[in-house]
Amino acid sequence: MFQHKIEDQRRFLIVSNRLPVSIERRRKGLSYRPSVGGLATGLGIFHQLHNSAWVGWPGLVVEEEKEKGEIEEMLQSQFRSYPIFLSRHNIEGYYHGFTNKTIWPLFHYFPQFAKYEVSEWKAYLEVNRLFCKRVTEIARPDDIIWIHDYHLMLLPKLLRKSLPKATIGFFLHIPFPSLEVFRLLPWRKEILEGLLGADLIGFHTFDYARHFLSSLLRLYGLAHEMGQVTAENRLVQVDVFPMGIDVKRFQAEATSSLTEKAVLRFKRKTGNRKIILSVDRLDYTKGIPKRLEAFELFLERHPEWNQKVTLILVVVPSRTKVEPYRLLKRQVDELVGRINGRHSTAGWVPIWYLYRFLSFPTLVTYYRIADVGLITPLRDGMNLVAKEFVATRKEGKGVLILSEMAGASKELGEALIINPNNREETAEAIEEALTMPEDEQISRNRTMQRRLSRYGLSRWADDFISGLLEIKDRQKELETKKLSLSVRNRLIKLYQESSRCLFLLDYDGTLVPLVEQPRKAKPDPELLALLKGLATPPQNTVVLISGRDRETLQNWFKEPDIALVAEHGVWMRRENTHQWRIMDRLSQEWKDWIKPVLERSADRLPGSFVEEKEYSLVCHYRGADPELAVLRAKELMGTLTALTANTDLQVLQGSKVIEVKCASVNKGRAVMNWISGGDFDFILGMGDDWTDEDLFKVLPEGSYSVKVGLGTSNARYYLDSPNDVRQLLKDLLAKET
Repeated sequence: MFQHKIEDQRRFLIVSNRLPVSIERRRKGLSYRPSVGGLATGLGIFHQLHNSAWVGWPGLVVEEEKEKGEIEEMLQSQFRSYPIFLSRHNIEGYYHGFTNKTIWPLFHYFPQFAKYEVSEWKAYLEVNRLFCKRVTEIARPDDIIWIHDYHLMLLPKLLRKSLPKATIGFFLHIPFPSLEVFRLLPWRKEILEGLLGADLIGFHTFDYARHFLSSLLRLYGLAHEMGQVTAENRLVQVDVFPMGIDVKRFQAEATSSLTEKAVLRFKRKTGNRKIILSVDRLDYTKGIPKRLEAFELFLERHPEWNQKVTLILVVVPSRTKVEPYRLLKRQVDELVGRINGRHSTAGWVPIWYLYRFLSFPTLVTYYRIADVGLITPLRDGMNLVAKEFVATRKEGKGVLILSEMAGASKELGEALIINPNNREETAEAIEEALTMPEDEQISRNRTMQRRLSRYGLSRWADDFISGLLEIKDRQKELETKKLSLSVRNRLIKLYQESSRCLFLLDYDGTLVPLVEQPRKAKPDPELLALLKGLATPPQNTVVLISGRDRETLQNWFKEPDIALVAEHGVWMRRENTHQWRIMDRLSQEWKDWIKPVLERSADRLPGSFVEEKEYSLVCHYRGADPELAVLRAKELMGTLTALTANTDLQVLQGSKVIEVKCASVNKGRAVMNWISGGDFDFILGMGDDWTDEDLFKVLPEGSYSVKVGLGTSNARYYLDSPNDVRQLLKDLLAKET
């Protein structure tokens, strides 16, 4: 079923809160049975068909070591599973506490239910560490580790520390909320950092992925490019993988002889009455009370349907010990009682209320007898019930009413999509569904069924694993360009053996970290000493090439032992002189019509400002709101590109800056003054952004070019940070002495 582009011998290590098998204590001993639920059911099939192991909690508290050993042996031998044994304290703080009292309500847009208890956060962290310890114990070097859901959002980072080279994927099965909701979480940064330990982070819908990326940008300062984020000098891919169902399994059960007989028995009871089906776990996110109120409004507005329609309300018990759920159960009970009391007749009850778990055959039977599926959660990550209902439409008849707040609505557009908070809209959708012509029902359902068949459970898993391996390959490709220890040693050896050495060094982002205010990047004593030490040997020439103005560079580097290039190549000060000379006589008239454009843009982007140099203009926006800055920068780039067409001006976008300058001026042209005039047998060029690409392009063959930070570049190698650059230069000096 699952076709992956991977070697057969690689093992999948599935990690989730619960195992696909649950254990219960009975009089005759321990009982092992399959776990129920979308994740356990869906991934359970994947687990059965692959070389895989599963790590999770078996569902009961085990205190005796002997019993733990027996359970572990049984789970490993019979179910290829590795249990995590949690104490009652763990379960209370981690599961009943942080995951279900904090993350669940907050991520589903119910912040009024969210609790922020430090003790429960600590329990969440402790259990994630227990999972990390267990996974680390059993993981093999080539395992593909696939972590699931909101219970384990800290685990990717913890595993990355323990297993730096591991292949780690993470999938979130619930919504990721918008920034304004997510930022309410006191431990928001820790959650983001935890997730960024994965190589691939998957979501059900584009909205959830967009919210996550927005939070990374606004709260963590990390921008993305086509869903790729550079975090701690690693590439992390964020992508969308809408989870599907095993369509053939549902279709086979829907057409089985046992189901056909069960459907006939139901039809004898209901006669020609239309059936509306609602199936949900008891949860405030499912919107059950609002659904009942909408059904009551439908009965009031359309009395012609009295005694002709029945709503079968299936509510699966859930979290019965949690207060909001007990209150919800009472509310649902009272609503059902009120509606039935108000509208029932001697031979008709409008709502059949079933508060129980349904077996798979019984569930499919209910799907089959239903004329309308009423699936209207207030917020849902995906909602597989909607897909299951559509898959069981044997003859194509039946209508799905689906909430726009469910992830499935993005795929099942042929359903009647409603706002679950709008009672009137939901009531009218019920009437429309009951009166929809059969040919239209069939057309809608066949379209959705084809889509579900094309992107089922197997395709979902295959796409995720393929995406995970692709980003891992990309990481490995970049890793080959990193200035490794062996390359570093060759570089140092060549430097020691060379008679004339040229160092071409960018400043901001290369020798010093980037800062919001350019004036704060003044060289520290360590850097000044380092550059002086590098320039002291008579065989060395050190050239500092910067976009900064010449006055700033002159003030910062008064000693003439190093050469300076200002404004990306407009001004040049040769080594051992205080004299500056301009490379070309350039016009400044263009500033009169470009500067107002930059200033208007800065006025519309608080935190940004315009810097005027002698022969260039720069808009800095590092201190601005990151999301607004992305939009304004795109607008400004578009405007400037149009304005400078057919002119000798060039528009450059660097790290949080946009600069306009003469196109004939660039760092590559500037450094040719040294490269073409000197017989250097060692050249090292280093930079961090697009302005340095002109430098890398002109370096002679055999030179060493190094980019600071990940990204596409003409440089041969890369280093992670300015600290690494300084360390390399220190190593050169140390070897020399």
